[in-house]
Amino acid sequence: MSTHKRRQLIMAGILGGILLFLAARLYAANSGGVGLSGMDGEAVASPVFIPMVTNGWPATVQLTQIAEASNATDLANAGDERLFIVEQPGRIHVYDGSEVLPTPFLNIVDRVDDGGFEMGLLGLAFHPDYADNGYFFVNYTTSAEDGRQTRISRFSVDAENPNLADAGSEEVVLAFDQPYINHNGGALHFGPDGYLYIAVGDGGSSNDPDEVSQDSGSILGKLLRIDVDGNGGDPPDCDLSGNGNYQIPAGNPLADGPGGACDEIWALGLRNPWRFSFDAETNDMWIADVGQGAWEEVDFQAAGSGGGQNYGWDCYEGDHANANDPSPACTGDRGDYVFPVHEYGHDNGRCSITGGYVYRGSRHPALQGHYFFADFCSGELWSLSGAPLSPTLTAFTTAGATLSRPSTFGQDVNGELYVAGDSAVYRLDEPGGGK
Repeated sequence: MSTHKRRQLIMAGILGGILLFLAARLYAANSGGVGLSGMDGEAVASPVFIPMVTNGWPATVQLTQIAEASNATDLANAGDERLFIVEQPGRIHVYDGSEVLPTPFLNIVDRVDDGGFEMGLLGLAFHPDYADNGYFFVNYTTSAEDGRQTRISRFSVDAENPNLADAGSEEVVLAFDQPYINHNGGALHFGPDGYLYIAVGDGGSSNDPDEVSQDSGSILGKLLRIDVDGNGGDPPDCDLSGNGNYQIPAGNPLADGPGGACDEIWALGLRNPWRFSFDAETNDMWIADVGQGAWEEVDFQAAGSGGGQNYGWDCYEGDHANANDPSPACTGDRGDYVFPVHEYGHDNGRCSITGGYVYRGSRHPALQGHYFFADFCSGELWSLSGAPLSPTLTAFTTAGATLSRPSTFGQDVNGELYVAGDSAVYRLDEPGGGK
């Protein structure tokens, strides 16, 4: 590119930024702070959002469709070239690199209750030693005698067929009650320490009516950490299954023995951490917590953390004090809470954050180290990069397809990223490089 052309592009970018800023100021002046209805019905202010630009132009990724999928809730790999597609009603399918195999890997629709927008088969994690032991873990909601329940269960792969699980091999690891039909969390990941981390929402309704997120005696509204390999820790504390299929890691921050705090808790103060993930290179954790009616947030936990962070809900929504029925446990001291590294409001039809992963693939080298996330309602795609505690936000346009209702992200064994939209699963590629 010539020097003259490069200068033209730079000047165009600067001019475009100025025009965007002036338009935003005009909109703010004329709007008079018009309120939008949040997901749970609150009237919320509409902040102006100006997308970041890169070199004067919006960044672009290619969405390469690899599979069709209905109601996808999770995407995971088992340490090989396959990608496993989790569907809300209770099925897991195998994408073998070229096609989705006709027979589901797992079908447990007979025990999954997906009778609500946020219920169903919600998470999948393969054991770090899956190649040897064949164990994988799922997170699903089910009907119980006195209502609804979340189960974290272990299954085994079929001894003769690596693309088929044994649906009769279920061992319920952890169970707890769900008071409402929403805010179930659902994500599962084995951390770099070998323990299983579990994202749990506050149980639902709105504004945490049972005040559980700040209650260390409840599993709800938390991030949990358990040892499913039985390495000599204390027995389960707040498990309703009674199976004794896990132990409490010695370093869990709130562990105090039977009663008192739930020893399983790793972090608290979460509303609906629908997706979280570990950076495959740095081991840092990124948590996308779905907001109430005004603010969506991304939380960051550095590798080597000792846990115990309080992410603020329902004392705060994002970085803002929650005026709608905050917990009596709220201290009023901001120093007691960990605030998001990024938040965004519900303008432009935005409603619910879908968290992703840090890109560590090779198809799009410029995106190395970018943490991707999206909004379920607007379909917008962003990344955070640079210093995690003061990251740079980049807004992306998409080529090849339009991202609609992004429900989950996934990562394959090579670090490439995938996102599931309305009825398809896409790989994120460099523009023109989708093959």
